[in-house]
Amino acid sequence: MPPHRHIDADGRPTVTELEASIRHDQVWSTGLLAVERKSDRDVIGYCGLVDTGRGAEGEPELAFELLRQHWRLGYATEASWAVLDWARSCGYERLWATVWDWNSASRQVLAKLGFAEIDRRDVDPVHGVTLFTTRQL
Repeated sequence: MPPHRHIDADGRPTVTELEASIRHDQVWSTGLLAVERKSDRDVIGYCGLVDTGRGAEGEPELAFELLRQHWRLGYATEASWAVLDWARSCGYERLWATVWDWNSASRQVLAKLGFAEIDRRDVDPVHGVTLFTTRQL
């Protein structure tokens, strides 16, 4: 029988649930982490690994998003490097990431990190073309 989970009314883990999992040394190899500035200790976005099911089995997706006022300051790149190190330490050999074709800033971040665009693309009639990228660790 699986352990009892504590969730809130919206089905998300409660703080108590998260604290219990940390105390019991349950290490997650996927998940989103808050991006916090060292100087001001304020949260400016997130970065992490997610398993959306769109990639190959055992290859999570790198995901990041920052508040607009913190774009183009290197935070996405710095946070992503930390997540790549985390992924490597978890035993992943390859990651992938998706990006809208019009999002040149995020495409530049992925290029700095060593992600290469592949032939796969998804077309959404409203949002445009999603590009797929991969990177060996």
